[in-house]
Amino acid sequence: MDRIDASLIALRRILRATDLFGRELAQSVGLSAAQFRVLQIVAENDHCTATQIARQMRITQATVTSLVDKLVRHGMVVRERSQTDRRQTIILTTEEGKQAIEDAPDPLQQRFVRKFEALEDWEQAALIAALERVAAMLDAEELDAAPVLDTGEIREPS
Repeated sequence: MDRIDASLIALRRILRATDLFGRELAQSVGLSAAQFRVLQIVAENDHCTATQIARQMRITQATVTSLVDKLVRHGMVVRERSQTDRRQTIILTTEEGKQAIEDAPDPLQQRFVRKFEALEDWEQAALIAALERVAAMLDAEELDAAPVLDTGEIREPS
C-alpha cells in the first residue's frame, strides 16, 4: 500500500470513529457530541453562564443558546436567574442530565485527551503540526471549529 492510500485510510478511520461515537451517544442518551459537551461543562462547573460555555468551547453565544435550548427540551439542564446578579441567567444540570452523563459511553474526545496527554511534548507538537498540515491540505484552515470531536455542524437545525 502506498503512502497516499495509507494517509487516506487513516483519515477515513478518524472520520468513522467520530461518526460511530456520535451514533452511539445519540442512541444511549439522545444527544449530539456538542450537546453532550455542553452538558459536561455545566456539570463540571456545578453551574455556568452561556458566555462561560461559549468561551470554553470557542463557539458563539448564539450556538450555545441553541445547544442549551435542546438540553432544556430534553430535561437535562434548566435556566435560572442568578441570585447574586439578577441580570444573569445561569444554567444548571438536572438529575436527568447527571444520569445521562453516567449512562453515556466513554467520550471519544476524553479518550483522545488521555492518550494525547500521555505523549511526550515533542510528540504532541509533531502531532499538532501534522494535523494542522492536513487541515491546510484540505483547505480547512479557515473553517470555524470547536474542540469537539464530531463530524456534523456544532449548531444543528432545530
